[in-house]
Amino acid sequence: RTGTSHQWRLAYMTQEEGWDRDLLLDPAWEKQQRKTFTAWCNSHLRKAGTQIENIEEDFRNGLKLMLLLEVISGERLPKPDKGKMRFHKIANVNKALDYICSKGVKLVSIGAEEIVDGNAKMTLGMIWTIILRFAIQDISVEETSAKEGLLLWCQRKTAPYRNVNVQNFHISWKDGLALCALIHRHRPDLIDYSKLRKDDPIGNLNTAFEVAEKFLDIPKMLDAEDIVNTPKPDEKAIMTYVSCFYHAFAGAEQAETAANRICKVLAVNQENEKLMEEYEKLASELLEWIRRTIPWLENRAAEQTMRAMQQKLEDFRDYRRVHKPPRVQEKCQLEINFNTLQTKLRLSNRPAFMPSEGKMVSDIANAWKGLEQVEKGYEEWLLTEIRRLERLDHLAEKFKQKCSLHETWTSGKEELLSQKDFESASLMEIRALMRKHEAFESDLAAHQDRVEQIAAIAQELNELDYHDAVTVNARCQGICDQWDNLGTLTQKRRDSLERVEKLWETIDQLYLEFAKRAAPFNNWMDGAMEDLQDMFIVHSIEEIQSLITAHDQFKATLPEADKERMATMGIQSEILKIAQTYGIKLSGINPYTNLSPQDISNKWDAVKHLVPLRDQMLQEEVARQQANERLRRQFAAQANIIGPWIQTKMEEIGHVSADITGSLEDQMNNLKQYEQNIINYKSNIDKLEGDHQLSQESLIFDNKHTNYTMEHIRVGWEQLLTTIARTINEVENQILTRDAKGISQEQLNEFRASFNHFDRKRNGMMDPDDFRACLISMGYDLGEVEFARIMTLVDANNTGVVTFQAFIDFMTRETAETDTAEQVMASFKILASDKSYITVDELRRELPLEQAEYCISRMTRYVGADGTTGALDYISFSSALYGESDL
Repeated sequence: RTGTSHQWRLAYMTQEEGWDRDLLLDPAWEKQQRKTFTAWCNSHLRKAGTQIENIEEDFRNGLKLMLLLEVISGERLPKPDKGKMRFHKIANVNKALDYICSKGVKLVSIGAEEIVDGNAKMTLGMIWTIILRFAIQDISVEETSAKEGLLLWCQRKTAPYRNVNVQNFHISWKDGLALCALIHRHRPDLIDYSKLRKDDPIGNLNTAFEVAEKFLDIPKMLDAEDIVNTPKPDEKAIMTYVSCFYHAFAGAEQAETAANRICKVLAVNQENEKLMEEYEKLASELLEWIRRTIPWLENRAAEQTMRAMQQKLEDFRDYRRVHKPPRVQEKCQLEINFNTLQTKLRLSNRPAFMPSEGKMVSDIANAWKGLEQVEKGYEEWLLTEIRRLERLDHLAEKFKQKCSLHETWTSGKEELLSQKDFESASLMEIRALMRKHEAFESDLAAHQDRVEQIAAIAQELNELDYHDAVTVNARCQGICDQWDNLGTLTQKRRDSLERVEKLWETIDQLYLEFAKRAAPFNNWMDGAMEDLQDMFIVHSIEEIQSLITAHDQFKATLPEADKERMATMGIQSEILKIAQTYGIKLSGINPYTNLSPQDISNKWDAVKHLVPLRDQMLQEEVARQQANERLRRQFAAQANIIGPWIQTKMEEIGHVSADITGSLEDQMNNLKQYEQNIINYKSNIDKLEGDHQLSQESLIFDNKHTNYTMEHIRVGWEQLLTTIARTINEVENQILTRDAKGISQEQLNEFRASFNHFDRKRNGMMDPDDFRACLISMGYDLGEVEFARIMTLVDANNTGVVTFQAFIDFMTRETAETDTAEQVMASFKILASDKSYITVDELRRELPLEQAEYCISRMTRYVGADGTTGALDYISFSSALYGESDL
């Protein structure tokens, strides 16, 4: 604008289309523009209750021009001049042009005077400028300019339709199919596109014009015949008309975008809820199994027989081999599912999952720890109880053997001691009875040790809680009572014999000597036979070697014993020789002993027969102990390889997880390979379990060749399986975090490198001071308050350390965007047409069926005064998606 003439010249040039500087228009184009621009202006002016008939005449006074600008902008222009003079009209047109200029439009080559004078070409140029600025300029798809944006929108919407190829705003629209496709894409109920023909452009165009006017409130701005009969329809007319479709369907586009956002948020919640339900179900089943198993392991009711206890041990082995391993896998999978769920909740800006009371991962870990403690105690009790029963069986058998020997010896002794034979005996007989009684006393004293052994064994059986202790005690008490009675009867008979001893003068010294030597020798043979048949139980080669040494020492005494036998038998020979020499008729019975030379010979033969049997028994036990030693060495050889292998794999997994040279996918592949190697190694563990079972079946309970027990190997193996699974899960969560938050591999590597640098103890954790140093090294300016706030985020449980996963979560929150409750509320508001509530019909119309029903079942009733029947509260629902709730 220059001087006082207020001359305006149009120089508004857009990126799409410039106005012809010579203002030359093809007559056909001018006709199309005049009709289109007039209809476009009237579509807005009718909102103010008016219209125009002739575009160059009706804008001359500037009043309807100002009114048009107010309607399409929604703003008030300066008050128009009321006069009808030419300068009043120019002033009003200038006010309109000033407003256009204020909106960033540079006008050159058009002046108010030309509009007032009714210059048709200038008036059409001005109206095109207004259409560009207020109807087309704000259209932008993927940051393109106005014309390109509108063209791109048309291309995308019509791309699926046959015979439609939108490349421009002139000949691409001549057959009418593009306009029909735009309508059908957004309102398929208005046009049956399948019945349209490419060779009927007039029919197609008129169909589009009529449907748009009747149902979309878009006035008819073009003539079908003009478009078809014009070689190249006017771009401005076509753009003006097509822009009306863009604005008519913009609300639908906005609603579609809002619906997509809501569906995405609801899908996240539905998936998370499914994971929560799966966690709850798996946790309940695992805890129930632990609850059922612990009482079984706590039942320490001892069985009375070795067979029954060995069956308990076999049941326990089945539990270890068959029943527990799947539960170990379930526990590991439960922790992995929990970590994955928490990661997904963090990535979707949802509150952390809080399992039902008693079903936290820590609760399950504590229950599992309790199970393993009870399990360990149960196994120790089983082995202790088996040892006790083994010892009891051995003692009980030994008790029965000694009792049988003693009862055999005492049989008839009470009747013998109670005889009154000395009252009618001759002198020789009396003396014989006296000597015989002395020999019996000697024999009785020799048997005192056996009675004490029987009592000691009975006491030990009682202390070890022998199941048939009542029978043992009764038998022991009977033997002790009988022994006391024998002592009384012996003393009484001695007193009687001593009273008449003075009557006896003659005694056969040889019989007496035989009796005195034969009795202890016979007792020695009884002891030797008892020892040679004595049962034994050993657990090592050293113990059996000790028994062999003792047996060898016994065999070394046999020559001396044989001399004693020969000497004793020599006495009998001398008796026979004297009797033969002096013609003495012997009764054949030694009056001082019941032992005959034949008895001595028979027992001596029995002793010699038992010696090689004892040799064989000891050698068989040596072979058994040697076999046990081979089992120990076989087990130790494997355990000493498997134990370090497990430790090495644990360290290698730690190195892989700390490596930052490759991508997370590389790290995942390495870990998967480790996992497969570990799974392939399982056969070694199974073989070791088999050797361990053989050892237990052979009652081998110690092994000096290795520091590894089967329990150590089992615990290490379970820890290895759990560690590789957890490590893979951590990398999966990092990949989830990276992909969901748009974090690059380089950023993740930078985070890992920073964490590894400040993980000074190399244990996968940083203490608060190291964490603060790490943040400072990454450019954070930390005060005490801000650092305290960050610590509450990364260490919510106040453990005093920052794990790698917590560090990654914090850094991704710092560097990535997240959706919010406010965004979801805004999307629902669009679907609800700006209302504070939404209806069931609106949800079912705008959302897929599954997501719509999800919202309907969870939204609460809207209680606002402006609500209608069945109105639902989408605001509280959106807040609940991101806060503590039961959704």
